[in-house]
Amino acid sequence: MKKQVMISAVIAGLLSPLAAQAQFAKAEDAVKYRSATFVVMAAHFSRIGAVVKGEKPFNKDEVAANAAVVASLAHLPWQAFGPGTEGGKALPEIWKEADKFKAGADKMEKAIAELNTAAKSGNLDAIKKTFGAAGQTCKACHDNYRKK
Repeated sequence: MKKQVMISAVIAGLLSPLAAQAQFAKAEDAVKYRSATFVVMAAHFSRIGAVVKGEKPFNKDEVAANAAVVASLAHLPWQAFGPGTEGGKALPEIWKEADKFKAGADKMEKAIAELNTAAKSGNLDAIKKTFGAAGQTCKACHDNYRKK
């Protein structure tokens, strides 16, 4: 039974990006989806940033909750960058350099997962270190693939 559930979960995970991409009937729908995802991620990421910068007192439970939200959303926007979804703040280089863009997305997801792990630990020094690394992955993508 456990094996069957695991197999079903893996199949669903592999097919979900295809289903999600198919849900975007128009390029505008994909743009809205990825933009909304990034807005929510940025809101929660900036809450952690306020703690890291000393602008807000450190509350390990709040930081962990915000990191969990960011981590749960980190894999979502990429499915809205498929062929024919150009527009919004995204530069055309995303579709011209798809492999490079995907590598950056993968790097960001990994950095966010590490931030989430650090946040769960409650160790502020580890949170600061992983927050900085995660922020760099976001900045790299914005510098290369986002309209100014």
